[in-house]
Amino acid sequence: MAIEDNPRSREQYGAELKRRREAAGLTQEQLSQRAVMSRTHIAHIEAGRRRPDPDDARRLDQVLGATGFFVNFLPTLDGKEVAEHFKQALEFESKATVIKEYAPSLVPGILQTRPYGYEVLSCSFPRKCDEERDKLLATRLERARILDDFHSPEVWVLLDEAALSRVVGSLAVMCEQLRHIAELGESRRIRVHVLPYSVGAHPLQEGFLSLMWFEDLPPIAYAEGVNSGRILELPSVVRECQDLYDHVLGDALSHRKSLDLLRSVAEDYEHEAQRAHQS
Repeated sequence: MAIEDNPRSREQYGAELKRRREAAGLTQEQLSQRAVMSRTHIAHIEAGRRRPDPDDARRLDQVLGATGFFVNFLPTLDGKEVAEHFKQALEFESKATVIKEYAPSLVPGILQTRPYGYEVLSCSFPRKCDEERDKLLATRLERARILDDFHSPEVWVLLDEAALSRVVGSLAVMCEQLRHIAELGESRRIRVHVLPYSVGAHPLQEGFLSLMWFEDLPPIAYAEGVNSGRILELPSVVRECQDLYDHVLGDALSHRKSLDLLRSVAEDYEHEAQRAHQS
């Protein structure tokens, strides 16, 4: 049964969890031990701030004898199409007040233009039909709407220079994409820092990293690799990810120099495209 994931549905879901837990005579700590979940996560679910993943919901059903309630009435993402491993991260992203991302070789999803996103999703594996790809693209472009609000979230993007150099789609696509990022940075909607090739090896080079902060939740980290991704919530691990990000950021170009580089590379792509067209 599809229940739209919104604050009201999460509050009702959390209230029912609290009612059944108390009826079973369990504290949050006791339930956390039996359902193999953290007490903090259960507290957030009961307060309507988070929803469990399907595995958590199944364990809650089993421990509380809820005969499928927590699975059947689990709030869903209202039809939004994203990679399976990104679903939980999408929820967090929409609530974050601060987002800091590192991208090793591709422009992050919330900054992608339509042509760039189309090309990225067209070469994904396993292959997707046109309809599946178009749904994924629609969700990706919808995610970018969080940048419409000037004040929140505050977004920092650390781009490896490889993301500027790797031609996705065509020279024209890259020119438009890099100018889009530069315009967001120029308008002070995001801060962007490019990590130059000259830095060499560095601690974040193995994959994408997103750090998120919230008004009423502890910060988290989301790490992504090949067809995989995971939410990191343990405070010591999140703190380590934050320290790694800050360490690498210290080697990156300043915001102003990064904008200059983005515009310069975009101009090179434009000139190269013009020469190719004339030849």
